[in-house]
Amino acid sequence: MHVQPGECILFLWQNRHTVVIGKNQNCWKECKVKELEADNGNLVRRLSGGGAVYHDLGNLNFTFCVRKEDYDVDKQLAVIIEAARMFGIHAEKTGRNDVTVDGKKFSGNAFYDSNGFCYHHGTLLLSVDKENMSKYLNVSKEKLQTKGVSSVRSRVANLQEFNPDVNVERMEENLIAAFGKVYGLKTEEIPEARFDREAIEKGEERFASWEWKYGRKIPFEHEISKRFGWGGIDLQFHVDKGVVQSVNAYSDGMEYSLVELLPGAWQGKRYEVEELSKALDLLPEVSETEHQMKQDISALLQENL
Repeated sequence: MHVQPGECILFLWQNRHTVVIGKNQNCWKECKVKELEADNGNLVRRLSGGGAVYHDLGNLNFTFCVRKEDYDVDKQLAVIIEAARMFGIHAEKTGRNDVTVDGKKFSGNAFYDSNGFCYHHGTLLLSVDKENMSKYLNVSKEKLQTKGVSSVRSRVANLQEFNPDVNVERMEENLIAAFGKVYGLKTEEIPEARFDREAIEKGEERFASWEWKYGRKIPFEHEISKRFGWGGIDLQFHVDKGVVQSVNAYSDGMEYSLVELLPGAWQGKRYEVEELSKALDLLPEVSETEHQMKQDISALLQENL
């Protein structure tokens, strides 16, 4: 479905237990990928830029779809601000991307345009689980250097903190009413017949793929190190497109044969705990010490990737 000239489409949607990152972000830097997926969460990479956000069912998301000649960020944000005002909440635009109340962000926004078609989408924090938000976001990896875009963290707030009557259903109603008021037009629901099911299925396949989520060409270096009873180890990964390009492995342990095999074992492997651990497990071990080394290195990967 394509937006028509003179038309503005407002989509309202939700995700359950999901971290959404910008097109050019390094997912390993922005969130705890392993913990998220272990907790049956979802990692999603969007087409637009901007920072990482956490979605659950206490979050309502919006997308404005318009032709370039009708694109007006201030007008679109006015819909969000008016919907909050209907709850008696004084919201305001701050900077380029955020909508805040009392200096706390409840809506972050991102933008995308392609061949004359534009969209503007964002989050609305109503009653999001901020404990989970902190659990999966704001990961600090001091020795991970990336050429990707990093998120700028801000103080955030749920709108329920300003009015306990705020909920998803009422916000949906307010947004539809505000949409009509700001644009001065009667709103109409889009008929299902306008949706191109084949295009939707192709989009699902593309955006769910490993290549799109993890394999973007965003080179980065990640160094992890730790000291064990048998000695210390320092691993320096160079990763691109989600694949290990090279590894430098250093150790001051007395038994170094296993460490020397690590670069060759990991080169060309996906930057995933399971794949790297499997390659490590296949390496030969000639002593009890090397058996322990493999267990410790595997645990180190689990802790840091």
